[in-house]
Amino acid sequence: MLAGLIFTTEDADDRPGTLAATLPFGGLTLVEFQARLLAAAGATQIILVVSRMTPELLGVIGRIGRRGGLVDAVRTAQDAVAKLHPLARVLVVADGVVTSGDIIQSLASAGHDTLVICDPDDHRYERVSAKAAWAGLALLDCKRVSEVAAMPRDYDFQSTLLRVAAQAGAEQVRLDPRDAPKHAIERSADALIRRGTATVAALVAKPVRWAERFLLAPLVRVALPPLMARLISTIVPLAVAGALSVGALIGILGKHPVIGLLLAFAALVGVSIAAALGWVREENRIASISTHARSAIVAGAVLAIGVRADPVAGTALAGALVVAGALLERAALPALLRRWWASPTAYLVILLPLVILGWPLVGLAGAALYGAGTLAAAIEAFRQKP
Repeated sequence: MLAGLIFTTEDADDRPGTLAATLPFGGLTLVEFQARLLAAAGATQIILVVSRMTPELLGVIGRIGRRGGLVDAVRTAQDAVAKLHPLARVLVVADGVVTSGDIIQSLASAGHDTLVICDPDDHRYERVSAKAAWAGLALLDCKRVSEVAAMPRDYDFQSTLLRVAAQAGAEQVRLDPRDAPKHAIERSADALIRRGTATVAALVAKPVRWAERFLLAPLVRVALPPLMARLISTIVPLAVAGALSVGALIGILGKHPVIGLLLAFAALVGVSIAAALGWVREENRIASISTHARSAIVAGAVLAIGVRADPVAGTALAGALVVAGALLERAALPALLRRWWASPTAYLVILLPLVILGWPLVGLAGAALYGAGTLAAAIEAFRQKP
């Protein structure tokens, strides 16, 4: 069993009376971000070590609890021991730690007590020795927490746990220099906002299929930080995408198919941004609507191209593409996806140059064959999956 122990005791440097852990961080709060990383690493229980209970912290606890798993708030090591399973491995996150999922995942896979260390060049890091400082992350056996619980209550929980682990011979693993830019201890609101927008944007999953991965994802990653920093509502990019979709249909049916396809692609960017914001902010309904809207936008554009090119042949080709694409989206399970597979964005990429050349039927036929070929590959992969 893996449990997470997050310290949320220090006030923000620039906001007296506000816990640093409850400061905004990429559309969440810092402690919610930390809890999300621990849950992704396999932690089934989250324990927050608090100095006092604030309204913001109560809201955070409620939101973390709604994501599943157990969440508890404690004040002392004795309280923490009462909540932890005796055989649990404990992932410890110090107060104010900003880190990445890769670092947490690597630490969670360690087979013994481990302290992550770094160079002692920052006063915010506690020293472990003359040449090393604790980077604020550790994987420890539950009995280390029990050892701290046996000591006087006025000892600082976080510092004492570090000393106990170091004296017990925990392995000290130095933070990889490549990961150093992703890792810090921050208790300033401005610094957390700057780090949060970039960090959370980088956490947005990279799509597998080539068109989304190399065309849409880079645009989404550029757009997310300023939108999150300005607290733009998730509805805004979704509404803009809807307006662009209407403009795309008007453009295509109004004898401007190239402009219409470009507007359709812009609409895809908009719904992709809305889906990413929904994921970050855990607005699951909006994220789901945005994800499905991608296929609807492309289907509308494809059918409009078909009708405009030829009411009979064009509509038939467009219909075949829409059916093949819809079946593919149903059959394309995440575990089966391949980089070369077709996707809604890929159909527009194939259509656009051929429409520019004045060959919309050729574009529709090519996109339909690509979708059908990918569908056949998806079905075969599903059959071969053990």
